[in-house]
Amino acid sequence: MLEELGGLYLDEAEVRHKRFELQVDANLKITGNRHLLAQAISNLLDNAFKYTPDGGIIRLQAGMQVGRPFLSVSDNGPGIDAEQRDRVFERFVRLESARSTPGNGLGLSLVKAVADLHQADLQLEDNQPGLRVVLRFNRSA
Repeated sequence: MLEELGGLYLDEAEVRHKRFELQVDANLKITGNRHLLAQAISNLLDNAFKYTPDGGIIRLQAGMQVGRPFLSVSDNGPGIDAEQRDRVFERFVRLESARSTPGNGLGLSLVKAVADLHQADLQLEDNQPGLRVVLRFNRSA
């Protein structure tokens, strides 16, 4: 699934003058709802493409860390201030810096709902610069 999504976003990156990197560990398996996970990852990638400037880098990674599978989307855009990170998971919340871009404030709340359904930890981290969103799952298949 990640390679399929990666192929779509690789084409998008070329059109939008950004660099897209896909790094997926071989034989990685995550148990879950394929459709919902794909939607959540697409929301994260759409946000990364929206907020990353031309020439920027967006990365989708998946692998194992400390015996747990993880997925992450990172970019080198403006990021989200640490004190605002919890708010973006609320429905219809849009930060002041995002008001001039299209959207309805549902993307990250959907990602949070999918993470909760899969009992995954969802974290927003500073990518220095940019944002890194990480989903850490409790187990693999």
